[in-house]
Amino acid sequence: MKSFRIYSFLLFVCLLLGWELLASSMSELVLPAPSVIFTVLWEGITTGYLLPHIYRTTLEVGFGLFCGSVLGLLIGILMGEFEFLRRLLQPYVIASQAVPKLALAPLFILWFGFGMTSKVVITTLVCFFPLLENTVTAIQQTDPNKKELFRVLGASRWQTLVHLKLPAGLPSIMSGFRVAVILAIVGAVVGEFIGGSEGLGALIIASQGMMDTPLMFGILILLTVLGMSLYEIVNVVEKLLIKPYSKGKK
Repeated sequence: MKSFRIYSFLLFVCLLLGWELLASSMSELVLPAPSVIFTVLWEGITTGYLLPHIYRTTLEVGFGLFCGSVLGLLIGILMGEFEFLRRLLQPYVIASQAVPKLALAPLFILWFGFGMTSKVVITTLVCFFPLLENTVTAIQQTDPNKKELFRVLGASRWQTLVHLKLPAGLPSIMSGFRVAVILAIVGAVVGEFIGGSEGLGALIIASQGMMDTPLMFGILILLTVLGMSLYEIVNVVEKLLIKPYSKGKK
């Protein structure tokens, strides 16, 4: 595992060096060098220029991810447990996801204003479907032999859900959560593109208007770091949640 990390780091260094060499022969407006981008990032952070935008986007991502995950998990459990609800709601859930979020963003701006609420709503809607779909699938694909064993032992529906279906489906549920984490950043940035004066998405639009390509690349790097950090946090949480269950199986 350590050797793969070393190779991955070496590949990253090679990519940076190649990027630096390629950028040296091109205009900074077209492709700025990594050294220029990191200088712009460092100045933006140390002077405090970027901090309010980072804070705003992080809040939107956090609130949207929380709301979307809670709704997706709860409705996914209900749809997985009750076939009537699944047949009733599934067409509407699919229809809500078939509409491009970029097309809905102007409506949300109109309904909820230019503040944080509209971005949180967009992010919630984007995060909702992956977790719901994976939760429904996880509950439906529970081992029938284990379900029969719980039934024979006299377990209630609630006990079967809490002690069998959710623990067994945890890897699938967390897989949906990992997808939702990445999509949360996309949702927040799309909302800021359409209507926002603060946030990293709004700053990308502003840097485009100023023809400030290094700043634009710097913001993209910040969004990448934010997404990777959240992804790693989810991985750690998943390991902590699955560990007791894995021990139990042994």
